Order: sequence, then C-alpha cells, then structure tokens
Amino acid sequence: MLGQERTVLPLLADQVFHLNAYTAGMTYILAFGVAKAATNYLAGTWSDRYGRKPVLVAGWLVALPVPLLLIWAPSWWWVIVANVLLGVSQGLTWSTTVIMKIDLVGPERRGFAMGLNEAAGYGAVAATALATGYLAAEHGLRPEPFYLGIAFAALGLGLSTIFVHETRGHADAEARAHKAKDDGSDAHLHAELSQREVFAQTSLREPALSAACQAGMVNNLNDGLAWGLFPLLFASAGLSVGRIGVLAAIYPAVWGLGQLGTGALSDRIGRKSLIVGGMLTQAGALGIVAASDSFGPWAMGAVLLGAGTAMVYPTLLAVIGDVAHPAWRARSVGIYRLWRDGGFAVGAVLSGVVADLWGVRASVWTVAALTAVSGALVFARMYETHRRPGPVSPAPR
Repeated sequence: MLGQERTVLPLLADQVFHLNAYTAGMTYILAFGVAKAATNYLAGTWSDRYGRKPVLVAGWLVALPVPLLLIWAPSWWWVIVANVLLGVSQGLTWSTTVIMKIDLVGPERRGFAMGLNEAAGYGAVAATALATGYLAAEHGLRPEPFYLGIAFAALGLGLSTIFVHETRGHADAEARAHKAKDDGSDAHLHAELSQREVFAQTSLREPALSAACQAGMVNNLNDGLAWGLFPLLFASAGLSVGRIGVLAAIYPAVWGLGQLGTGALSDRIGRKSLIVGGMLTQAGALGIVAASDSFGPWAMGAVLLGAGTAMVYPTLLAVIGDVAHPAWRARSVGIYRLWRDGGFAVGAVLSGVVADLWGVRASVWTVAALTAVSGALVFARMYETHRRPGPVSPAPR
C-alpha cells in the first residue's frame, strides 16, 4: 500500500497537479506522517484494551478507499485525504504486526523477529515501487499503477480476518512470569504504569527508550525526504520514469532484505553498535546523493541508504522490546512509533522548506547532517540493552 506511492505520487504532484512549490508537493507526506504517528500511539493502547487482531482488521478496513481516491482524485486535496487514511491504516496494521511478533518470540530472538517483520514490509514497498514505475512508464501515472493497491487492500483484509490469531495472551503470560531484579534497581520499569508514565519513560526519562525515539524520528525524517524529493531530483537530471522507479525501489529493497540479517545480528552482537553505525551510514549515503548527478552514483547512494536503514530499523524496535515491561510494552511500542513516524511529518516540512529556499540538494545535505547528529546522540545516551533475557536495567546515571 505504501509502495504504490513511492514512484508515482511525487510525479503526479509535479506533472498532473502542477504544484510548483516543494513544500506544497510534500503535503501528502505531512498528512500521512501526522495520521500514522497519532494512530501508532492509539494502536498500542487499543491493542492492550481490545486485543491485537481487531485493531489489525480495522486498519485494513480503513485502507480500502485509498487506491480509489488516488485514481479518481480531481484535486490535490483528494490525495491528502487518501494519505490521511493510509496513515491511519498503516498505524493500526503495522503497529499491530510489530506488537504481535514481540508477543510471540522470546528476548533472544526479538531482533530476528523484528527483522522478518520489517523485511516483509519494505520488501513489498520496493517491489511495488518498481512495479508502479513500470506501469506508469507504459500506461501513464493514473489509473493503472494504483490497481495494485486495490488488490493489496483486499488481500490484507482477507488474510488478517481469516488466518491471523490473537496473541495478547502470550504477553499476559510473559508479564505474569516476569521478575524484577532483586535489588529493585529497575522497579520503575516493572511496575504497572499509567499511560502518562509510560509516555514519559519512553519519550524522555529512560535513556535507551528515549534515544531510540529520537533516532527513529530522524530515520523516518530522511525517509520522508527520499520519498518526496528524490524522484524530483532524479527527474531534474532527465531520468525516465522507469529509471526513477528503479532508484525508488533500490533503497527499500536493500532496506527490506538487509533486515533479514541485521535483526538477527543484533541478537548476537547487541543493539547499540548497529544503531550508531546505521545512522552514520545513512548520513554518508545522503551526502553521496546530494553530491551526485547521474544514475550510477545515485544507485550507490540508494544501496548505502538502504543498508544503513536496515541496520537501524528492526534494532530500534528490539530495544523497545528489551526494555519495556510486557505489561506496558504494547503502549511503549505505540509511543516509539508515534515519535518515529512523526519523522515523516517533520521531514516533509523541513525538507520542503529548505528545498524551496535553497534547492533540493541543500535539503538533502541538511538531513544528512541531522542524521549524523542523531547517531552521535545514540552513542552518547543509549546503553546496550541486549545483555541477558528479558528487560534490562538502565545504566548508572
């Protein structure tokens, strides 16, 4: 559902709706990011209250109108409404799949499970970005590329309704079996917390959780930049829609496939080094994209950007699973994803404004610098969370 937009929507904004300002063209990413971030927050709470499966199915119901709105849109506002619905759908469905996989696996396999989840998602993003680029080159920007979305929504709803089983009982069992440390040093992570307390621990107070939140936000900030501005940068160099589709697919393809290895690797070597290295790799990749003007270097930048993101994406989720107590872990995942996907909205505004003032390349350089700073903050603030089974206590302050 997300991949159908990666190649086509930036070109629709430019060629069909004639949005000359970059900031105006990025409004659909802003709408998507705000809607998804807010829904992520609610999805964790609702998953604890009503169960995982009802939230998952509800997310797919919300997705059904999205491709139809994109096909029929007579104005840009229809595209914005479609992306609000897509953001709500993604917040409900993807948050729930993350929570369910954390429910189903123990701490020793948590990184691997997150890698499988994210690889499935972003592998599909890449394949669909490539397919829609081909369809757009052969048949035009609308409606053929969005026919895929109709099939995806129907499949997602059908599979979720028929085959997916409720997993909340696994988390309840883990919570009953979970023991705090004898010295009580991690009692604040094991007590039953209110929603406000969970928000404070995840966002600010707990070093590993809060470091993960800011890194996740910056990661999706640069993904929002890649989604909204990379196709326009590539088009400005005279690349065809088909070649733009290839470049739009390389980044999520490497990201998706790479997570099959990086999630499991974080279970072996720990989380922190992969996150720091991944953020710095992303920063370097963005620098290559900003400094280049042809297909080959851009493809190399896309490969490195995907590799860096693969190092970070499942590992950050594994950090949340390591530290948060099972009793409030679903809520913590939702709050982390609130901050992470808020990066789409921040990226849309920041990169659009900078691009309007100083050009697309200046926007890419700006986000590259922010990504490097984020990696440095993780290095300074996050402790290693994967040292033994179960949540770990914070490092001495």
